[in-house]
Amino acid sequence: MAIPVKVIEIKWFAAYREAAGVATETARTDAATAAELFVEMQRKHPALASFSAALLAINDEMADWNRTLQDGDEVLFFPPVAGG
Repeated sequence: MAIPVKVIEIKWFAAYREAAGVATETARTDAATAAELFVEMQRKHPALASFSAALLAINDEMADWNRTLQDGDEVLFFPPVAGG
């Protein structure tokens, strides 16, 4: 059985936006989770490879990296924040 392809809207913030070179993009993906989507995007945007996963929101709600993605979801990626 084929894995269904989902269309996901992605919004990048702060350093992620700079690394990806775009603020928003649409991805056609078979990634099952946000973590898998992030890895896929690291391959697409090599400058993201130096970043670790930090915070994300799915459909305007903070979410866990293992949350299952659905067709039409909007995923917001926030880079690690340095504090002091």
